[in-house]
Amino acid sequence: MKDYAESIAFLGQWGRFQKLIFFLLCASIVPNGFGAFALVFLTDLPSHHCIIPDSNLTEEWHKASIPIQVVDGKQQLSRCSRFRLDLVRNFSARGFIPGRDVNLTDLEQEGCVDGWSYSKDTYQSTIVTEFDLVCSEQWKLTFISTVFFVGVLLGSFFSGQLSDRFGRKPVLFATMVVQMVFTFIQVFSTSWIMFTVLLFINGLGQISNFVAALVLGTEILTGNIRVLYSSLGSCLSFSIGYMMLPLFAYLLRDWKSLLLALSLPCLAYIPFWWMIPESPRWLLSQGRVDEVEAIVRKAAKWNKVHAPTVIFQDYSVNNKKPSEDKQNVFSLLRTSSIRSTTLLLCLVTFGSCTGYYSLSFNTSQLHADPYMSCFISAAVEVPAYISSWLALRYLPRRLSLCCMFLIEAVALFLIQLVPQSLSNLSIALEMLGKYVVTITFGMMFGYIAELYPTLLRNTAVGVCSTVGRLGNCIAPFLITLHIYQVHLPHIILGTLAFAAAFAAFFLPESFGRPLPETIQQMHKRERIKCPCITGKETPIPVVLLESPL
Repeated sequence: MKDYAESIAFLGQWGRFQKLIFFLLCASIVPNGFGAFALVFLTDLPSHHCIIPDSNLTEEWHKASIPIQVVDGKQQLSRCSRFRLDLVRNFSARGFIPGRDVNLTDLEQEGCVDGWSYSKDTYQSTIVTEFDLVCSEQWKLTFISTVFFVGVLLGSFFSGQLSDRFGRKPVLFATMVVQMVFTFIQVFSTSWIMFTVLLFINGLGQISNFVAALVLGTEILTGNIRVLYSSLGSCLSFSIGYMMLPLFAYLLRDWKSLLLALSLPCLAYIPFWWMIPESPRWLLSQGRVDEVEAIVRKAAKWNKVHAPTVIFQDYSVNNKKPSEDKQNVFSLLRTSSIRSTTLLLCLVTFGSCTGYYSLSFNTSQLHADPYMSCFISAAVEVPAYISSWLALRYLPRRLSLCCMFLIEAVALFLIQLVPQSLSNLSIALEMLGKYVVTITFGMMFGYIAELYPTLLRNTAVGVCSTVGRLGNCIAPFLITLHIYQVHLPHIILGTLAFAAAFAAFFLPESFGRPLPETIQQMHKRERIKCPCITGKETPIPVVLLESPL
């Protein structure tokens, strides 16, 4: 029996049908780019100080009512305290001059009981200014980011299983709707708690859309076009959305206007439902051969090629082994071979996602302008994703991942050795780390999809993505550790990158192999046995599959 790629070889790899699918799925991924990092601007902390409501103060005392603090060698107004207003009024009424008649360092201070005044040099408003999430309430910003990524984590986990059960296409569009609708509803938030709850639901659709679109394209496209899509196409689409975010934020300085701009364009994706087909590989795994034939014959008309009378000969639900009829997340742990591959991939994905999101959010030092900082961080991803495509196209996956993680580890470890006077060198090393971790991020999902059979593919991508999203959840806390030791985040990320390189060394190789259709084909992947993971099952001899990508 021919496999799927052989059966549809008459279509070619880059006809009108494949071009349509390629670009429509890439377009569906763009909102994930600006949605994943919108919190960079929504939760940014503008300059602020206590409000001084008393207009009866003299000009000298009104200016002197806020203490001066030295932060990073620069003097600035205290953000969270002021001199006791009753004392200030008393000195002002008696005609005393601050600094001459009264030693300000001796005055007792109090909190900002009348609220805060926020600078509007950069933003008209953020959720920080909307809900006063500063000083003692500033911890809520990290909490909000973490809740969002917990939503992303749960969405990745459940969407993968739902996609394997109900199909790729329904899950793709359901997660797009969730992302669009709840981004829009967030505009009407009346409290930070309401905003956080809606953000959590938004997170359920965020990235789940990316995973569903990635797997759908990987299963429809074949050969080199599949590699092009799973690395360069899908990831560059994400980067395009990421680079659009600072442009939207720069033009729309108000947080509500920004959310509207991020949600409403998604209405343009509604017609995609009638243009993007279900995954033929998934339909074949369900025994729905007639539907697949209809899709392929339609593709043949688009590509102006002649389809054979019988396309999928001997394809039937009966061709599946009984053990493969029903698969779920526990199937990823059922045998020693699949279990070790899954555990290693989870560790590697965790290292990739943690490094990627931590370095993406830690971009404030790149430039004084937050919009430029965000754009630089996004622009670095373009050459990185091109590199990931070239690596997937021409290099073994296992070797590429090991090398990239080791380069990331070395770059992050070297940052702590750079003198403070060479700050540009530190930035260059951090951007090198961001560049190589983005390469691993771009390779991982396509690599995972290549290792697992059709019945488990989306579940495997979803589970590994879920574990990776644990790294997203800790990223907001990780980058705040610099307050205890300035290079502590870099040390942790470098250590994690080294561990991921070690784990990647023991993964199976998929370079030059067709996508596995059955679990038995997955067992036949060449692998190096990891000394940390043992199993008692009889090893299966290596079989080199002859069909190239």
